[in-house]
Amino acid sequence: MSERKSQQELDFERKHEEDLQRLRGLRLIDDDFMAAVFEERACAEFLLQIILKRDDLTVKEVHGQYSIKNLQGRSVRLDILAVDRENRAYNIEVQRSDRGASEKRARYNSSLLDANLTDAGDDYDALNETYVIFITENDVLKAGLPIYHVDRTIRETGTFFNDQAHIVYVNSQIKDETALGKLMHDFFCTNSKDMNYSILAQRVRYFKEDTKGVAAMCRAMEKMRDETEHETSVKHALAMLADGVPCEKVAKYTDLSIEEVRALAEKKSA
Repeated sequence: MSERKSQQELDFERKHEEDLQRLRGLRLIDDDFMAAVFEERACAEFLLQIILKRDDLTVKEVHGQYSIKNLQGRSVRLDILAVDRENRAYNIEVQRSDRGASEKRARYNSSLLDANLTDAGDDYDALNETYVIFITENDVLKAGLPIYHVDRTIRETGTFFNDQAHIVYVNSQIKDETALGKLMHDFFCTNSKDMNYSILAQRVRYFKEDTKGVAAMCRAMEKMRDETEHETSVKHALAMLADGVPCEKVAKYTDLSIEEVRALAEKKSA
């Protein structure tokens, strides 16, 4: 007769079943799933070729859920960071909320690329050409267009200011029969059989139906859940420290180590 399962085992099984249920409903417009699918170089290359209408674009490296540092030294996670053979850099984000795709968020992400893709002492001419691409659930810029290209211009002459920093908004509301419209249709499919593009459907099928793919996606979701819980604990710890709660009590009530709490306290007072 088998032993009764511990509460920890039951909790793990419950969370695993919840992850499987969530996985079945995920689409490319969901950032966690999108990052996993487009971390494959061929898929990222295909995505960029359609959005930018560039058949000659070749991606040499791509990273999903890529962490880079902001000017304060804090980590900021990008959905996708890709680099092509000409060293052009592409940050691709899916944004389901309008607030997450504001004009200043686009500017912020562009500045992050500039700050992180050059080495200290590099000449400004060494700056990569960059693209920040927001694929938005709603028509954030509200002109009814499928795509918006944002580049600086000289106001007095109307001519293009060639700083090579580009921002692109893709409006996923338009799912017509163009290549881009078909791509946006695929971004909202939960079933790979309903998708237009086989290169994306195969990758979606891998993460939803293949044993190894499902296991990899469940591990990724578990990791992201742990990271979210840790970020919440840090937020609560900072609030408690601001109210003068001793480090020992902060550690007790947030499940952070005393060393981490003390490091937060030192950083806060610096």
